[in-house]
Order: sequence, then C-alpha cells, then structure tokens
Amino acid sequence: MSNLENSIISGVILVVLVLLFFLGLRNASLVGLAIPLSMLMGFLILGQTGVTINIVVLFGLILALGMLVDNGIVVVENMYRYMQEGYSAKEAAKFGAGEVAVAIISSTATTLAAFLPLAFWPGLVGEFMYYMPFTLIIVLTSSLFVALAINPAVAAQFMKIDARADDIAIRRKRRRNALITGIGTLLLAGVFHLIDTSTASSWMWARNSFLIVGLVTLFNFFLLRPSSFYFQNNILPLLENGYRFFVKGALRVPGLVLLGVFLLLIFSIYLISIRTLKIEFFPSADPLYVNAFVELPLGSDIEATDLAIKNLEQNIEKVVTPYGKVVEAVLTQIGENTSDPNAPPEPGSSPNKARITVQFVAAQERDGISTFEIMNKIREALQGYPGIQIVVDKNAEGPPTGKPINLEIRGDDINQLVTLGGEVINHFNNLNIPGIQELKSDIQVGKPELEINIDREVARRYGLSTFQISSAIRTAVFGREVSQFKEGEDEYPITVRLDEKYRNNVDDLLNQRLTFRNNTGKLIQIPIASVASVKYTSTYSAIKRKDLERVLTIYSNVVAGYNANEIVNELRATMENYPLPTGFSYEFTGEQEQQEETSAFLSAALLIAVFLILIILVLQFNSLSAPFIILLTVLFSTIGVLIGYAVFGGNISIVFTGVGIVSLAGVVVNNAIVLLDYTNLLIKQKLDELGLNHPLQLAKEDVKQAVIQAGSTRLRPVLLTAITTILGLIPLAIGFNFNFFTLISESDPKIFIGGDNASFWGPMAWTVIYGLTFATFLTLVVVPVLFWLFYRLKSYLRGGKYAKTA
Repeated sequence: MSNLENSIISGVILVVLVLLFFLGLRNASLVGLAIPLSMLMGFLILGQTGVTINIVVLFGLILALGMLVDNGIVVVENMYRYMQEGYSAKEAAKFGAGEVAVAIISSTATTLAAFLPLAFWPGLVGEFMYYMPFTLIIVLTSSLFVALAINPAVAAQFMKIDARADDIAIRRKRRRNALITGIGTLLLAGVFHLIDTSTASSWMWARNSFLIVGLVTLFNFFLLRPSSFYFQNNILPLLENGYRFFVKGALRVPGLVLLGVFLLLIFSIYLISIRTLKIEFFPSADPLYVNAFVELPLGSDIEATDLAIKNLEQNIEKVVTPYGKVVEAVLTQIGENTSDPNAPPEPGSSPNKARITVQFVAAQERDGISTFEIMNKIREALQGYPGIQIVVDKNAEGPPTGKPINLEIRGDDINQLVTLGGEVINHFNNLNIPGIQELKSDIQVGKPELEINIDREVARRYGLSTFQISSAIRTAVFGREVSQFKEGEDEYPITVRLDEKYRNNVDDLLNQRLTFRNNTGKLIQIPIASVASVKYTSTYSAIKRKDLERVLTIYSNVVAGYNANEIVNELRATMENYPLPTGFSYEFTGEQEQQEETSAFLSAALLIAVFLILIILVLQFNSLSAPFIILLTVLFSTIGVLIGYAVFGGNISIVFTGVGIVSLAGVVVNNAIVLLDYTNLLIKQKLDELGLNHPLQLAKEDVKQAVIQAGSTRLRPVLLTAITTILGLIPLAIGFNFNFFTLISESDPKIFIGGDNASFWGPMAWTVIYGLTFATFLTLVVVPVLFWLFYRLKSYLRGGKYAKTA
C-alpha cells in the first residue's frame, strides 16, 4: 500500500515537471490542481458508496493520474494560447474553455465507455478487479467537472504569461525575492536542526520540510524557470516547425504513409509470433512467504505428524540460516486449517496434515535476494521422505483461481473413478513433463474406518432403537450440550462426553452401558457390545460431486520458472488420445478455466467498448469518416504494444495486459478527438470567411492548410496529455519507490527499484505505455493523413455535386 501511495506522489511530481516546461510554473500549478481536486472528489464519492481504500483502488488512481490532467491540459493550454494572442484572462477563460468543451466532454465519455464494460466483470476475478474501473469512472468524471468549472474560474484570476521580464530592475527584484525566500527557509531549517539536536523531542520533520521548500525555491528560480523559458522560446517552436514540415511531407504521399502503417502492423504481429513470449494468467512476484504443506498417510495421528514436522523444520532451518536477514519468521501449524487454500476443499479434521510457513521481509529490505531462489532450495530440501506428501508453494496473489494444473474427471462409478484417477496420474508422470511439482488427487483411498454393525434382531428383543445406540456412541465420542452456564452477560455451553482415555478406546466405548426403559417400563442396563459388533475397514477420504456428478480432481503447482499454459497444453494434447471408459469425461478447470473465461470476457468488453466509443463519436461528429479514423488509431495503437513486448520482453498477463489494451482504447481516442474537432473548427471558420456551405466547396489547398494548422496548434496539448499519462505510470512500471514520508520524518527516502507492485501491476502499466507512445505518433501524423485521404475520397466521389472555388 505504501509503495503505491509513493508511486502516486512520484507520478504527480513528474507530471507537474513536464507541465512546467510547456506552460510555466504558474500555469502548470493550475493544471496540477485537477489531480488533488479530482482525487478528493473521488474519495468523497467512494466513501459514500462504502468502498474502502485497497491496492486495486490505489492502482486505479495511478492509472488515472496522467488522465486526470488531460482535460485540464487541453483547457488551460487553450486559454494560455488565447492570452498569448492578446486576450485578457477572463476572455481567454471564456473562449478557451468554450472552444474545447464539447471535445473534452466527448473524449472523457469515450474513456468512460472503455472502462464501463470492465465494471460488469463476472466471477472472482471480476470481484477483485471491479474497484479499478469503478474508481477510474468516478475520478475521471470528477476531472471533467474540475476542467470545465474550476480550472477556468481559477485561471481567470491567476493565469499569467510567465515570461522573462525585459526590465532589468524587475528581474533583479524577482531574483532578490527568490533569494530571500530560499535562504530564509534554509535558515529556518538550520534553526530547527539546532533545536532538534539540543532537545529530546524530534523536530526533524520541520527541519526537512523547510530544507526541501528552500532548495526547491532556489532550484526552480535559477534552473527550472530559465530552462522552461529556453524550452518554450527555442525548443518548442523548433519542434512545431519540424512537425509542420513532416506533416506537409506526409500529406504529399498519404497512401504511402497508410500502407507503411499497415505493413508495420503486419510486421509487429509477425515479430510477436516469432518472439514466443510466455502467457500467464496473473503476474507472479517474488514470494512474500512460502508454505510447505505436509500430508502424512490417512489415519496418522497428530503425534506422528508432529514428529515428522520436527525433522522437516530442521531441514528448512538449514536452508534459511544463510538468508537470516531476509527471513522474518518460520511458523508451524499442525492439524486443522492447514490445507492448501488453492487446493480443492477437504472436509473433516486433518490430524495428518501440517503447514510450515517461511515469512520474508518486505521487498525493499531484501538487498536484491530473490525469494524464488529460497523457495526452490526449500523444495529441494524437503524431497525424499517416503510416505509423506509435501507441496511447497508461494503466497497466492490476486483472487483465488485454483491450481494452475487442475483436471476434473467425472463419472458415476466411484471405484472406477478413483482407479482411473490413479492411472491418469501415472500416465502424466511417465510423460516426464518438466515444471510439474507433484500431481495429487483430492480423493484418496485407505482412510481407516471403524464400522459399528447393530444386530437389529437382538436390539428389537431388548426394545432398543438404532437411534438410541448411535446417539449414545456419538455422545461418548463427540459430546452433547446438556445445559448452559451463565456468568453476567456471557453464556458457556456445558458438554457431557467420555473422558479422553475412554473415548479413544474401542473396548471401553462398546462396554459402556445403555440405560433405558423397555416396552414394559422396566429400567434396564445393557452394554453396547451385546447389541453391536465392530469391523475395521477403510474407505475413501471423500466423495465429491459437481453438478450432481461424482468428480475427482487431479491438481498440481508449477515449479518457478515454468509456464503453466505451456504445461497444460501438453497435458491437454495427451488427454485427447487417452482411452477413457464409457460414461467418463474430463475437463481442465481451476486457473485454466478462469483464464479462458477472462479472455472471453475481455474480448467481449473490448468489442462493447469500441461500439460505445463509436456511438459517442458519431453523435459528436455527425459523420462516419471521423469515427472510422479514430477507431483505426485504436487498432494501430496495438502496434506499439506488440513491438514493445517483442523488443523489451516480459510475460503477457491475460488479466492485466488485457485490461491495459481495453484501457488503451479509451485513452488513445482522446487526443484524436481534440485534433479532429479543431480541424473541423478551422474548416468551419474558413467556410464562414468565404461564405460557403460545405467543406467540399473549399479548395484542396485550404483544407490541407487547415489540417496542418490544426496539428501544429494541438501539438502541445497532444504531447502533454501523452507524456503526462506515460510519466504517471513510469514509477509503477519500473517499481521506482521514493518514500516522501520517511524523507521528511527520518531524512531517509528509502529509494529502491522493483518490488512486488512492479511485478504484479507492471504488465498493465507497460501495455498502456507501449501503446500510448506509438498512438501519439498516430494522432499527430496518421490522423491528419487519414483525414486528408477521406476528404480526397469524398471529393472524388461527389466531384460533380459541389462547385469548387479556385
């Protein structure tokens, strides 16, 4: 949780730094207001709905971090442009916000449309991931309100064009004020340092706070501010001129550009196919703790289990001793509640089972030591114990999905079903497929059972019922509540049963006397042994049903470093030719079943999202060409995702990569909407200027100039929205952690890179980063090219319908 909180703070700082270079500190602060205000409104609404802060909500906030400022960037940048053209602050706020209001409402609606289907995610995975789209929808809606209502109002009062003053006296005054403020806060920091060292109470937080404020003030005025002036006056115009020249060249050969993008899409698909990346359901981080699940043969008592566990503990101690600074604790539990929570549930008591848990310190305290390595060594150290089944597994992450290898065999004949299960396990073991830890069946034979057979003829002669006999035995073994003892407001049950030394002895149980009245009312006592006999036998550990069919489950974990999908595909291939008896069937379930359901849902969610986006775009542009252009950018944005994974590697997560692609569909369309909306605005202004009624009446050169001018004018907000979204995700993607709280309280930022959050949430962050990076090129180059191609196509098809100007 703390790592995610610090990732949010790191992302905010990076976003504001980028805005500073493009807009200056004052205007960057105006845009940055959208972040705390939107999040505050989001927290208020989340609190009212009963949602608590958890890691999924925090990740939703990180994903939304860059998007929260998108609307504010477009509004503030447009107002800033009007002020640069000579308008007053109030006029700039009025015209700037009004000009882009429809565009940002539409772009926000398309983003919400992409996340909306994810809110209806079914199953356990859906319950886990539900908080992310819910959080995003709330905070993005809040950001729209902030951008249209709060940002213009604040900007009208405080917005200024931050430029270097021409008057030397004014520059000296500003420099003097910055020095006084910076040095003054540094002196205050020194005062609190002296107080902190001379008193018992800690004033370190005050010292560090003033020290940071002073250094940031001086750093901003003497380095960041001059750098932002240089960037705005030199780099940005150069960038705009270079972009204008590039777009002019692309518009000369639009067909070639479009063909090149299609070829790049084909090449990216080919590249990802030869790269053969591993596909996983949920990402796997280094274990936070490792469990060794120990199971002795059925019928073993708890003393035998305790004796076996002591030997295993010694082996584990030898393994973890060299890693003392990484291992926090080793815990052992014997008896009940020791079964693997990811394995099929097993009813009843379990004196033959135990669990040894090795707990590790937090990821940032491991000094680069992989706990996967420790887990593998523990697994090796616990091999070679005949008659004892030992499964070593890491802590579960995400929602419970079952074992990675989980095969269900169904059939009515329980005897044949158990035999078949053993045969299938032997068949799989003979295949020698690497990566399978240990195949087990959830139904075992040989469970000791004591049958008590009542002689009904003799019992009837005495006037005894089978219920009286069974009830007496049950009371003797398990006890019966006969009354309650009340002390104050508390009540305690009073249970009667045989003493332990008698209830664990079969002869004593059978020799206990039944006291009852016979049919004539005579009170008599007889031992249970006179009407019942015992038989030692064995039975199954359980008989399980699913959808009214008897089912046996074969399951196993996957050894670290191997891919569950690849192993299951091999097992599925061999089961296709396995000779199952008539009336028996099989199905791979568990994690594989969840994975298939998730893949199907995400595919459907993407189609629904695209359909909703299409409806919104058609309503906004009142045409089919603009929505088609924008949806093509969604398709082409996957080029960036495919090439990114092919070049930089990494496993593809069904859940998080899939959610990232669906999220990308909503993010990518935003800039394209703003660009096309402004292009249409410029064309409309040209039509009004010439007194024409239809764009096809304009000269082609006028339309081309409108396309180039729109791209050049919207270059800054397009780059800003893309860069801020990407930078907002970078700290989480690389696992960068800078603890701002301990920096102030302890003077230690505890910097580290990596960790569990990067491993778990990284695939989604990288998916959005890869896709959005390439989508920025699409928006700035391919969207104008497609617009120009569609205009020429419509001009060709309707050439005779409209008269053309020169």
